[in-house]
Amino acid sequence: MKALLNLFEKLRPGFEKGGKFTAFRPVFDAAEHVFFAPSTRTKQLPHIRDPLDIKRFMSMVILALLPVLLAAAHFFGLRVLLIIAVSYAAGGAAEVLFAIIRKEPINEGFLVTGLIFPLILPPTVPLWMVAAGIVFGVVVGKELFGGTGRNLFNPALVGRCFLSLSYPATMSAVWLKPGAGFLGRIFQYVNASDLQAITSATPLVLAKQGQLANLSDLFFGSIAGCAGETSALAILLGGLFLLISRVANWRTVVSILGSFTILAAVLHYTRPVTFGPVIWHLFAGGLFFGAFYMATDPVTSPTTNGGKWAYGLLIGTATVLIRNLTGYVEGVTFAILLGNICAPVIDEVVYRFRLRRLRDER
Repeated sequence: MKALLNLFEKLRPGFEKGGKFTAFRPVFDAAEHVFFAPSTRTKQLPHIRDPLDIKRFMSMVILALLPVLLAAAHFFGLRVLLIIAVSYAAGGAAEVLFAIIRKEPINEGFLVTGLIFPLILPPTVPLWMVAAGIVFGVVVGKELFGGTGRNLFNPALVGRCFLSLSYPATMSAVWLKPGAGFLGRIFQYVNASDLQAITSATPLVLAKQGQLANLSDLFFGSIAGCAGETSALAILLGGLFLLISRVANWRTVVSILGSFTILAAVLHYTRPVTFGPVIWHLFAGGLFFGAFYMATDPVTSPTTNGGKWAYGLLIGTATVLIRNLTGYVEGVTFAILLGNICAPVIDEVVYRFRLRRLRDER
């Protein structure tokens, strides 16, 4: 590592102000920060700084996504890895371009966005759509707001929503049956003619027609659906890791799943023929993935503990209503985006309530 550090020190002058490669300073900093803490020093108080905060957060999320990634590759083949590679390449290029234009460092946040986005897409999605969706999500969902830490919406969900509204047939009508195995489909199912040959249906689509998929298939993941959303077991393993490591806040997860369970139970026991069992709806679709990996995003969710409860309640309730009472078979994406919109207002209400209570106590 000392030799690598010396190499960075030797190359640094060329990327600093006045050097030949000043415009590419964000790229140099990003490469250096993969291995070492930032070399810059604080010029005024406070001087205490933990350079591992962001890296630790991103590393924990990526580790938590590994069970989901392995399950996706197992059920839908290694083409899932190709989709991830395209996501990182296209989205990373957009990140680098904006960092160079703004002369700001490249943030590690995209490491998570670039991995989550492919996992919420159908495994049959054309690669050019993957590139278009991630670029739209990064640019419109994050960079137009000022970059990481200033974005109102989750970039991965913005890209997913863009593709769903722009190409509904590809995003909702064509699905791959699981079972390819690790050495399965790598370059297949890229062309439209291939996609037509494997048209299938997700459990939520079948549920609208009165057919409920086997509960064990929903739990283990042997069903059609988005690449990373089919295996409830894999999602729960990674999600529990996030909760134990305190990267994800348990209040958000509990309030989402709790409100979803209560309202889904009310609907089911009111009209059991129309609305499926609660446990079935919990395992079906992208509820678990959204609750653990996307709704807990610290940038787009409330910062107050009270706000997290209200935020989760809103998402869980909206998911049930959209999924059961509208023409959409899944409502997690729209519900979390709605929660993102309301998050600043929720925090404002909580702050005002606390200030009023403090004034009354005095």
